Amino acid sequence: MDRGRTIALKTGRALGSVLMVVILVFLALRMVPGDPAILILGEQARPADIERFEKATHLDKALPQQLQAYLGDIADGSLGKPYQARFDTPTVSSLLSDRLPYTLELAIVAILLAILIAVPAGIIAALRPNGLMDRAVLGFSLVGVAVPTFWLGPMLIYIFTVSMDILPGPAEPITGPAHLLLPALTLAFGLSGKLVRFVRTGVLEVLSEEYVLVARSKGLHGPQFLLKHVLPGALIPVVTLIGVQLAALLGGTIVVEQVFARPGIGRLLMDAIYVRDYNVVQGCVLTIAVGYVVVHLFVDLIYTWIDPRVKAEA
Repeated sequence: MDRGRTIALKTGRALGSVLMVVILVFLALRMVPGDPAILILGEQARPADIERFEKATHLDKALPQQLQAYLGDIADGSLGKPYQARFDTPTVSSLLSDRLPYTLELAIVAILLAILIAVPAGIIAALRPNGLMDRAVLGFSLVGVAVPTFWLGPMLIYIFTVSMDILPGPAEPITGPAHLLLPALTLAFGLSGKLVRFVRTGVLEVLSEEYVLVARSKGLHGPQFLLKHVLPGALIPVVTLIGVQLAALLGGTIVVEQVFARPGIGRLLMDAIYVRDYNVVQGCVLTIAVGYVVVHLFVDLIYTWIDPRVKAEA
């Protein structure tokens, strides 16, 4: 019951933070120079066309009335209508539902690849601290964190698409999982560089715990010993980082989606910012903020499954 009340309290606070983010973005967009009517209709637009545009988008009203109208759009689930005629969806929510799966699959596959790379490497490095493998893993971590995605992405395209011609490039239509591999690897490289250090540090800390030392003195060792006695305690900070990174990827795929021409949330957000499509920008930010809340609540719940001590302490 205490655990349930704690989660409910965290949920309420998180939703309050989401609402605050929406309001701040709403106000910040209207302070940025640039008239959506001119940017979308063009500089040669007639005054009558601009007037009709502003009336249709509520931009002719005062800020409090615009905010009230947008909160109403949130309440009915539509999130308003896109300003741009090139969007073939009637509402922002339907536009986001079309684009969100591309970002979700990219973020999830990138996280899974990072886990497959970082967890075994971090465990091996921790079992032989200061050894050759440990130094190699730490070197990989440093490179992974230092290499920017806007450089790594084009390099992977040049190697695997232009030179070797074994994977599809951004100019080709998305037809299958092969198009997901290069952008996912681009994101996973940096993520695994961060994650491997957490895995290594967590395993080293657990290996020095008294209960682990006692178990090892009794002759327990091998993969089963690692899975049962070491990893549950070592994975707590790792799960935290994975949750934070997964939430961040919902809005952090902008560069990769631009490089690989993927029609996800990040690319949609950039396109909407260029033309000051307020409703689409606000919808993207709201989706990302809600994603942060959902992922962090899920991480909080999964703690008790990984390590029962967390439940006892709560």
